[in-house]
Amino acid sequence: MHTNEAPEVSAPPREISLLVAADLQDHLMTATNDLERLQRLIDDAYVVLIDGFQGAAHQLGSAIDEGKHDSPSLQETLQTLYKAVTALQFQDMASQLIVHTNKRLRSCADQIARDAMGDDPDGMAVVEELPLKPNPVTQDEMDAGSVELF
Repeated sequence: MHTNEAPEVSAPPREISLLVAADLQDHLMTATNDLERLQRLIDDAYVVLIDGFQGAAHQLGSAIDEGKHDSPSLQETLQTLYKAVTALQFQDMASQLIVHTNKRLRSCADQIARDAMGDDPDGMAVVEELPLKPNPVTQDEMDAGSVELF
């Protein structure tokens, strides 16, 4: 069947001004810096939490060693502690997502710089490679299960 439609012609890519590219790159780099700061905050909170949980586990272990393991409140405290330790998985998943997102943002910023400003004098503009996987963490919730304390 013959049609009178003109073949589709793709428009040439629209170039963005150097000022717009620099501004966009600046925003992307600011976002990566914010992610790095978030990573440090999460890491600091993790250290405090793990120290607290280790101390609580030691105290509970001492109470059990003293023969107080039949106490309902002690059993409830142990279950609460197990759930809290499971929640610490959040730090690992959050860290993976932060690193992954940071790499993607840096790659975009590098590509903008290379495309808007051209290669560097020796022709070898460095662009951070995009991560191979679209998302390093597929889990979106944490369930308490069998947790070993430290």
